[in-house]
Amino acid sequence: MIEEVRPKGKTPPKNLRRTVSAIFWQHQNGAKWRALPSGFGPWWIVAQLFIRWAKLGVWQHLFENL
Repeated sequence: MIEEVRPKGKTPPKNLRRTVSAIFWQHQNGAKWRALPSGFGPWWIVAQLFIRWAKLGVWQHLFENL
């Protein structure tokens, strides 16, 4: 479902699951972006994608589809 609503471009599909998992981890734990475990990749990339997708309405479209 995320593939359908996300903007095409910079995020390679192989990293998409890891990125979404990192975003969910951050929100479930209420931690700062810098506290992301290193297994999720660089925190700043995850934070940047979350903000970009929020501005483009990706999350809104995803939740409407759910």
